[in-house]
Amino acid sequence: MSGTAERGILVCGTGIGMAIAANKVPGVRAASCADTYTARMAREHNDTNVLALGARVTGNEDAIEIVRVWLETGFAGDRHARRVEKLAAIERKEPRWHVPAH
Repeated sequence: MSGTAERGILVCGTGIGMAIAANKVPGVRAASCADTYTARMAREHNDTNVLALGARVTGNEDAIEIVRVWLETGFAGDRHARRVEKLAAIERKEPRWHVPAH
């Protein structure tokens, strides 16, 4: 095993903390999704590669459907590809996309 994966699914109480932590890892675009619409948009528009779910806020049947939609949805590309590239530029710390510390 190489220890790498194309996608991942994380679970915590709300999904928020796991998404924040995952987004600190280079190359990860994580989204906390509480319904199928946000799961679809996370994949189509942001090419997320990590899904974060909240065990305390999402029922089992809903979670299964959210995962199914997220896994089956592809990236739309086109104008959304520019957004994903901007996110990658921030990650690379390119000067024009640098986010100042507060």
